[in-house]
Amino acid sequence: MAGSASTGSASTCGFPALAAALAVESRARTRLRAELDARRLEVVTLSGAPFAEGGGEQPAVTQPFNEADPAWTEPARREYTLDLARILLDLLDADAVRGAVSTIGLGQRAGWAEASEKASTGILRRLSAGLADLAWQNGRAVRVGFQPGAGYVLDTPEQTVAALSRIDKERLGVCLDLGHVARTWADPAAGIESLTDAGLSIIEVRLAAVPGGTTEPWRTALRQVFGAAGPSPNI
Repeated sequence: MAGSASTGSASTCGFPALAAALAVESRARTRLRAELDARRLEVVTLSGAPFAEGGGEQPAVTQPFNEADPAWTEPARREYTLDLARILLDLLDADAVRGAVSTIGLGQRAGWAEASEKASTGILRRLSAGLADLAWQNGRAVRVGFQPGAGYVLDTPEQTVAALSRIDKERLGVCLDLGHVARTWADPAAGIESLTDAGLSIIEVRLAAVPGGTTEPWRTALRQVFGAAGPSPNI
């Protein structure tokens, strides 16, 4: 399988100003790491989906996107994501070889046109270059996963494959919310297989309750991600 999933405790850094400050203040990152260690907390991923104040992640079924948030057509989204990557490199355990930052599924599908596609392509290339520089400087990598969601350019498996067909697949991939996958994808396991067949990495997997549903669809999807020899959820 082309992709792999990052697992572990997730942390969220909610505001670009805070991320920018932490990215340049090494002493602040050291203090934060000490506090996490004191509480025996492990960080392997940061969420770059929240952006505006009060704009934390919401279930896609109730709030598909925050219209005030910049899409991946705007440099602000790239800078925020690279700041989170810089922070994460100092928060990873010493033996960790890589971490992950999750982000939105490029932008709102409504109004997404050829100009949006061209702008996002250029910004994603510069994101890849920034991640490559960080890996060269630090000796370990941070990858970025784009999360399919209702109302985004990335939603169905087909839309996700089409939109991410030309990305840097070494450093960029997909963040899967199995709640969304089980709720909206007709065949979650087949959808995940179509992503990996296209060479896209499953960088991060999130488990969430599916309102009014059973756990079997996302359990099937999880087995598709990890394979028969991988971990099995006892839920």
